[in-house]
Amino acid sequence: MKRIHVAAAVIRAADGRILIARRAADQHQGGLWEFPGGKVEPGETVQAALARELEEELGIRPTAARPLIQVHHNYPDKQVLLDVWEVSAFVGEPYGAEGQPLAWVAARQLTEYRFPAANRPIVAAARLPDRYLITPEGLPAQALLQGVRAALAGGIRLIQLRAPGLFDAQYRDLAQDIQGLCAGKAQLMLKGPLEWLGDFPAAGWHLTSRQLHELAAGGRPLAADRWLAASCHTAEELALAAQAGVDFVTLSPLQTTPTHPDAVALGWDLAGELLRSFNQPAYLLGGVGPQHLEQAWQAGAQGVAGIRAFWPV
Repeated sequence: MKRIHVAAAVIRAADGRILIARRAADQHQGGLWEFPGGKVEPGETVQAALARELEEELGIRPTAARPLIQVHHNYPDKQVLLDVWEVSAFVGEPYGAEGQPLAWVAARQLTEYRFPAANRPIVAAARLPDRYLITPEGLPAQALLQGVRAALAGGIRLIQLRAPGLFDAQYRDLAQDIQGLCAGKAQLMLKGPLEWLGDFPAAGWHLTSRQLHELAAGGRPLAADRWLAASCHTAEELALAAQAGVDFVTLSPLQTTPTHPDAVALGWDLAGELLRSFNQPAYLLGGVGPQHLEQAWQAGAQGVAGIRAFWPV
């Protein structure tokens, strides 16, 4: 079965809202919402196809765009490769040039719309930021709270509370406090036994690689309306993450770091190769910071994750 290469756009306005369009009833997956775009013609680059499709469908010309995610999906009747770019600037005023209804939607509201199955990872990528802060270990609770406040003030929107040195009760108390700080500002990801899920309804859960190996065979271990992530280091673990139905992963270590000097680094080439066969958003972790964002995007990643690179104190 031939795979259809499709260029698609997550078009983001200055206020953060995202433009979506509804498919005509007589189209494949008719009546569902989608991210604008269309087929890449033979000999055409993805960027050229995207510019052409947005001109034809919406009457706009993109002036700033970068890779967001690639998704391979097999429908019963066709196979598609969705090559998705984030468009952050354009010329013109979008309108449904083919008669299709349009809607500007806040990122958090995307889950309220029905999209084709292949679009689920794109919805996740559109909702996630490009930076993932992981808290440092060994700090007292007050210093962690102070650092999280500063990180939130600095624009961090995704935070993992990683505190392996704390006893369970200490971690849970700290998680309650940080969950309050993050409310309405950032998504908090916690680590620990899944039995704690009910006590932290606003938090997502980040599985360790050990938990991933234990739980993947049973499918997704928590509700679809809560964020689920996992720590991955190999192609096998990426496959387990897909089996577990995660929303995103960290892939590490990209480079050797002072905290894990003996770990074998993946390097940019291998990381990019691994991500080409993985359909969910991924953050590269290990020796990277904000200065590596462009390189991470080109490698197929959602962005970068880090401790030292993003910790403000």
